[in-house]
Amino acid sequence: MYGFYPDVLTHPVEKQQILFELMDSYLYKDILNYAGIRKPEVIQKLVQSLAYQVGQEVVFKEIGDLVGLDPKTVRSYIDILEKAYVLFRLPAFSRNLRNEIKKNSKIYFYDNGIRNAVVGAMQPVSIRNDVGALWENFLISERIKQLRYQKRRYQIYFWRTKQKQEVDYVEERDGKIFGYEFKLNPIRTIRFPSTFKETYQAKVKGISRDNFRDFVLM
Repeated sequence: MYGFYPDVLTHPVEKQQILFELMDSYLYKDILNYAGIRKPEVIQKLVQSLAYQVGQEVVFKEIGDLVGLDPKTVRSYIDILEKAYVLFRLPAFSRNLRNEIKKNSKIYFYDNGIRNAVVGAMQPVSIRNDVGALWENFLISERIKQLRYQKRRYQIYFWRTKQKQEVDYVEERDGKIFGYEFKLNPIRTIRFPSTFKETYQAKVKGISRDNFRDFVLM
């Protein structure tokens, strides 16, 4: 819910205020000044739009139409936000199949707290309708941080076909493919597309709240 910024962890009573201050000072002032963006309200709309689409495929033209920017500008602003470690793109994995999604990316935030502050959503998990997206964002972002901390240069993706077969997260390690599906509830059955497993001889694993630490820290 609140992410892992140090001030948030060390001042839990003031965590909401700290997140909003971080958002205003770092995200909407420092980055905009650094990038020389003259219309801060436009990038605010862009970041909010991306926050609402966490874990979904992002099409630059659709985002641009929504916030009033051309696709080239959307791409440029997203590049800036990536360089500032606000968010990151997860590309599509495609090697052999004609019906695989090849060009689109998904967008995730490096910190769930910033994502929630951007859209002003600080309600408890028990009454939210975006828990699945938050869980996915949390797992992928923390896994990526761990990989970078350990200096492991694995290739990371998501996988999806035009028939909407999907694997949430894919890693390529030394030429071998590993697929992961995320469900918060450990009771829910996790099934992987046989097409993915057979085509890539992939090893697959479901990740829930029972085993997520093993996934993040492996």
